[in-house]
Amino acid sequence: MDEVVRIDPLLTDATRLRILAVLASCDWAEFSFVCQATGVTKSALSKQISKLEAHSYVQVWKGYRGKFPRMALRLTERGRRAIEDHLAALQVIVSQARRHDRDPVGQEDPHG
Repeated sequence: MDEVVRIDPLLTDATRLRILAVLASCDWAEFSFVCQATGVTKSALSKQISKLEAHSYVQVWKGYRGKFPRMALRLTERGRRAIEDHLAALQVIVSQARRHDRDPVGQEDPHG
């Protein structure tokens, strides 16, 4: 019997997954860098960051550099665990699919 895999529903959204992947590669990232790296608009990124922050997956810093407002983002430990668990679950799914492809169970030959 195959292992039941739990996928984080928050990370089934490709944009949120890309955001966490970008943040996993650095300590802090400027909002504008994450926007560019993920290819989403500022408003879309802001909306997704709010969802990730509400689940404690990202930490948001807001401040000023001189007179200019800045925002930086950081992956929290909880967020890091979430993306690692999500990727591990995806690897299990791929492994199961490959195993079933080599050894189909309960499938009849359509030709015979």
